[in-house]
Amino acid sequence: MKKLIEKANILIEALPYIRNFSGKTFVIKYGGAAQTEEHLKDSFAQDIALLSFIGIHPVIVHGGGPKISSTMEKMGKKPKFIHGQRVTDKETMDIVEMVLGGIVNKEIVSLINKHGGKAIGLSGKDGGLIKAKKKLMKKASQKTGVEEVIDLGLVGEVTDINSQALKSLEKERFIPVISPIGIGEHGETFNINADYVASSIAGKLKAEKLILLTDVPGIKDKKGNTISTLSQKQIKKLVSESTISGGMLPKTQACMKALEDGVAKTHIIDGRISHCLLLEIFTKEGIGTEIVK
Repeated sequence: MKKLIEKANILIEALPYIRNFSGKTFVIKYGGAAQTEEHLKDSFAQDIALLSFIGIHPVIVHGGGPKISSTMEKMGKKPKFIHGQRVTDKETMDIVEMVLGGIVNKEIVSLINKHGGKAIGLSGKDGGLIKAKKKLMKKASQKTGVEEVIDLGLVGEVTDINSQALKSLEKERFIPVISPIGIGEHGETFNINADYVASSIAGKLKAEKLILLTDVPGIKDKKGNTISTLSQKQIKKLVSESTISGGMLPKTQACMKALEDGVAKTHIIDGRISHCLLLEIFTKEGIGTEIVK
């Protein structure tokens, strides 16, 4: 009986959050271990289905970098990166589109639907969902010190999001699962960082939350302790001190941009923990780092 009462108490603890968030939109960037380990994939799909059942509108943007790289190698093509960005020629773009849209996306959709959700897979090209332009990366030359433009090929950045398509799906209670592929002004296909796509979508929809799943517990201080809550001002200080660097930098940039665009709150959480979404959203303590205005 004691265990049953504990279960009831857990539900009661979640009640204020369910009441506050029902009818709100959460944009979730899905990647890392949560996207590759079987038990984590299943718990993620269960979390998404549950969010939908209680009236929250989840929108998922997924990555798929490791799967793209392994597929490229199987096809005899060596992946190449510059500052963490995949150099994407036409042949690589074809592989990216095949893997993200044809394999990864459909697996996520199937898992959510298995648990009773109404997921529907989309590429950023569908209905002109993600409009993009070529991304230009600049770097100072080691020889001259002069800033040079690095050509990453078909790597893009978001210029606009067609929110109408997503709002139409929301009305019918569908869960959009989006691969981060954009379309250019002249019909070009672009490979885009999934964190930035999720941020742009969250901002366009004025989402209640942007949640990024990672393979770390959250943002850490200089002593290695996870920081539970940070403001934009504190983030800027940690970046200037190089406490935030490397792979965490684009994630914090994505969160900052989302907040500037009207998202209420952003979260960076550990996707290696089963049911990480439920633990972050429906408990007072949470499990990662929340970034607020």
